[in-house]
Amino acid sequence: MNERRLAMMRIIDSRKKFTARELAERFNVSVRTIQRDLDYLQQIGFPLYSEQGAHGGYRALENRILPPLQLTRTEALGLFLMLEMLEKVPDFPFDAIRSHLAVQYYGSLPSDVQTNIDQMRSHISFRMMQLHEPAPWTTEILEASIAKQEVRIVYKSAKGSKEHNVYPYGIYFENGYWYMPARNPEKTLLFRVDRIQHVEKTGANDPEVPSLAEWMQSTDDRDKVEVVLRFTPFGMRLAKDDPILHTAADGQWSGPVPLEEFPFTARRLLRFGPDVQVVSPPRLRDLVLQLLQDSISQYKE
Repeated sequence: MNERRLAMMRIIDSRKKFTARELAERFNVSVRTIQRDLDYLQQIGFPLYSEQGAHGGYRALENRILPPLQLTRTEALGLFLMLEMLEKVPDFPFDAIRSHLAVQYYGSLPSDVQTNIDQMRSHISFRMMQLHEPAPWTTEILEASIAKQEVRIVYKSAKGSKEHNVYPYGIYFENGYWYMPARNPEKTLLFRVDRIQHVEKTGANDPEVPSLAEWMQSTDDRDKVEVVLRFTPFGMRLAKDDPILHTAADGQWSGPVPLEEFPFTARRLLRFGPDVQVVSPPRLRDLVLQLLQDSISQYKE
């Protein structure tokens, strides 16, 4: 397919209606040439609809076929690697299409590029952390957040299952788990998606609900306390793999931490063992000490 026809597909896909003369003027060719191009696009499956009359023209139908990708060999290999990597992300939204797309795309490639991919597969591996529990509701949550719709969820916590009516902002994947920040009538809550047992739409909408990007960029107005941590050299290596503590430098990390996250932070620090020390505040240090004492006590019984 030549560049003009590819450009025509992009123009047609972005406009409600166009005429052959408009396209002819755009590409500086005859109307007859444009009509031949349109006939070709219809033959390969691009869904065009023609309207006759003074105000007639062509338009793309709703169920349109998107323009094909025109990639170099290096770009094709990179795209296939991305598809392979996405296969390893558990419960990826709209994941029913992933394996189909990988197979379909692979089958459309020239044989020499297929050979390159087959060779490459034996030299690269994506070892993603697998969820302990499935998170089957990622697609429904993402669709509700885009439409700014309220959902009723059944959420399983340490205290048992409970219903929540919330407006999800979106979902994000971190350390092997999907998370859903969402707003209830009082505040923003953060849910682990694999602990959501059921999701259903309530029918309510709120156009003022922020997107995930807006929420992540917003100011956290919770009460915070400055935390100072000191690491050993080995602790610094561990900290570099932590999504929060990776900014540690010169054996130390400091930053504001919401008071309500102190219990979570104390448990997070346990994995560092003797390679981290809570310098301040005393409240966080006491929480870590209590967890360590509880761990030791179970071995003394």
